[in-house]
Amino acid sequence: MKPLSRTADWSSGPPVVALGGGHGLAASLRALRRITDSVTAVVGVSDDGGSSGRIRRELGLMPPGDLRMALAALCGDDTWGRTWSRVLQHRFKGEGDLSGHAVGNLLISALWEETGDVVAGLDWVAALLEAQGRVLPVAREPVDLIAEVRGVDGSDTITTLRGQVDIATTTGEVMSLRIDPPDPQPCLPVVEAIGTARMVVLGPGSWFTSVLPHLYVRPVHDALLATSATRVLVINVTAQEGETTGFTPARYLQNLRDTFPDIRVDAVIVDPSSVRDEQSLLEASRALGAQLVIEEVRAVEGGSPGGVHDTLLLASVFQRILD
Repeated sequence: MKPLSRTADWSSGPPVVALGGGHGLAASLRALRRITDSVTAVVGVSDDGGSSGRIRRELGLMPPGDLRMALAALCGDDTWGRTWSRVLQHRFKGEGDLSGHAVGNLLISALWEETGDVVAGLDWVAALLEAQGRVLPVAREPVDLIAEVRGVDGSDTITTLRGQVDIATTTGEVMSLRIDPPDPQPCLPVVEAIGTARMVVLGPGSWFTSVLPHLYVRPVHDALLATSATRVLVINVTAQEGETTGFTPARYLQNLRDTFPDIRVDAVIVDPSSVRDEQSLLEASRALGAQLVIEEVRAVEGGSPGGVHDTLLLASVFQRILD
């Protein structure tokens, strides 16, 4: 099967890139596609649980789950788009070999085997869905996350955890993170997209397992340093139980600066409900070179604030930053 070129499909609108994985990246993508039709999602490849983990172990392929979620988020709001979004996310029930597998994971895996190319396979799936943007893996091979965690057993002992699932659900404090292999095969279209973007968005999402891992991929890290795009960090509206229990917005920023002192951010988006100490948050933002944007972006569920971002509110803030 010949590779599919989709460059012309998103030729209008300011080019934007969003980096992350899972539900957090999906939230950014749903917002971004409302302000431009030139969206590139850069997705992590470290998932080792559930359907993705099974495909990774049994077929030797990259984990497709977060890539699937990004594609579903870029589906249109018409009948075609809504239908395909649901189909991609559908999981088989029962107790057989297909139990728990998402249709989208199997579709992506099939296109990878048919095309023999990770990027071409994703472009074919995007074309089928009429996705409003492009989805790319942060690297061309799967990686493992390895973390040094303190207090897993309730003491100050440092424990090494391997794998996204174990790190995401740890009760300890993540002290450091690395990826294996340390220099995975780069995905050059990612570097090109970041280099030509008007805006690059990091987050929201699981901090140590979805957001930070991208920066450990050297070509992506270097592209973020070199880009003239406006770099935007979206802070989670609530701390994730497990890997970031008790994190404040300022702590995310401090952790980013401590881990990658050369990375600079131009804007930080924070919902006011998350702000406890505005002065500390302002100082942490300035240390990264960023403008602090405190705006209501939190979704209301059942009459009360939920734990996710509102698509239209977040889109509005993105638009103002992009302008």
